[in-house]
Amino acid sequence: MQFAITHPMHSHPYNPELVTGAGIARVAAAAEKAGFGGFGFTDHPAPTQRWLDSGGHDALDPFVAMGFAAAHTTTLRLIPNVVVLPYRNPFVVAKAGATLDLISDGRFTLAVGVGYLKREFTALGVDFDERAGLFEEALHVIREVWTTDDLSYEGKHFTATGITAHPRPVSAPHPPIWVGGNTSAARARVAKYAQGWCPFRAPALLAQTARTAALESTEHLKAGIDDLRRRLDEAGRDPRGVDITFTNDAGGAPGSGNFNADEFLSGLVELEKAGVTWIQVNAPGDSLAHALEAIDEFGETVIGRL
Repeated sequence: MQFAITHPMHSHPYNPELVTGAGIARVAAAAEKAGFGGFGFTDHPAPTQRWLDSGGHDALDPFVAMGFAAAHTTTLRLIPNVVVLPYRNPFVVAKAGATLDLISDGRFTLAVGVGYLKREFTALGVDFDERAGLFEEALHVIREVWTTDDLSYEGKHFTATGITAHPRPVSAPHPPIWVGGNTSAARARVAKYAQGWCPFRAPALLAQTARTAALESTEHLKAGIDDLRRRLDEAGRDPRGVDITFTNDAGGAPGSGNFNADEFLSGLVELEKAGVTWIQVNAPGDSLAHALEAIDEFGETVIGRL
């Protein structure tokens, strides 16, 4: 079992300590020292004020910020949570990902999602109704451009002739790709293209807002994992080679007054039995000091006991 943490910008407005170079470096270094395996950023280049006022959060550019974090760490994997793939041309994503993998000595994982904020799509000039098709084609293109010279591609949304994009990533055959989302379509894309699945807890109302399937319990998660394993078997792939990330609600949130490490550890046992290989952990974002304290505490009381 490994642990990943997203840079704790959970609100609007954000705490300004978190967006300085020093703040990013300190959070990343603290996560690495505590034993976390992954660190990343969210992706919201053009959120609406309405969404921010309704519980949304501000964000940094994930590729730029992960590059800075890479310079201040040596073992921490760089895992965005998540890149909204239809927002960007896949050749640009492939170049950014290859660069990040190179400068981090092979520590990049491309975690991606379809996206759900319609007005953000509009602001970026991307057809919201075409997002699934854009996502599917982009997954194919990125893998190909990372592994193929003189690449030609003819699709509905992207066309290219004779593309050779060097330098290639360090990771072989390419950086891992993780696909986010709770739907059967997300699991089908994992089986076809990816090395990881990133579902998330989503009660019915949240699922409707995020335009995904509800996932409210460990039993729901187990059903999804069983479905994914069936799809991987049908594709001739070993399910043991595919990571699954999830959150652990047992024991409360690190940094909160009622966090219980023993209960958190007990919850990990159930999730590991279900097939989860990575746990996404949230740190408080009200101040840099509180975030660092929570990361250190989690390293000592949870990671250090495994």
